[in-house]
Amino acid sequence: MAVRIIRKGNDPDLREKASEIKKITPQIINILNDMAETMYSAEGIGLAANQIGIPKQLVVIDIQDGNLIELINPKIVELEGKENNVEGCLSFPGIIGEVSRAKKVTVEALNREGQNFRIVTNGLLSRALQHEIDHLEGKLLIDRAIRFIEPSEKEL
Repeated sequence: MAVRIIRKGNDPDLREKASEIKKITPQIINILNDMAETMYSAEGIGLAANQIGIPKQLVVIDIQDGNLIELINPKIVELEGKENNVEGCLSFPGIIGEVSRAKKVTVEALNREGQNFRIVTNGLLSRALQHEIDHLEGKLLIDRAIRFIEPSEKEL
């Protein structure tokens, strides 16, 4: 496993739409392993493959509950409700934005063994899933933010 360089700011890799994984190979497993190590090293809760310059539909998430979730070819199949909350992004360090997202989300994906699974969730995991799947479409926090949070607001 290795810590990869996270693309930041206006890096064109962040805008590239990720392609579907056709076959889960040892290389794909290595990328997932590197993504998890990179996310943990950066103290993040999620990472999409294009954030490390790999335009493939791969996502890792751990909302700091000790449960690493790996998603291959994730698709949002249902959204419910709306809520605004603040988000950060490893590709935009120091920037916090208020973003409107669905309150509850249903996502289907493959795991590293190629098995289909479904997540139905709300709260932070729902927000993280939507944020990371946005990355796979080339959509960024700066595109979704209703407003940016000033440093002085974070201290209140």
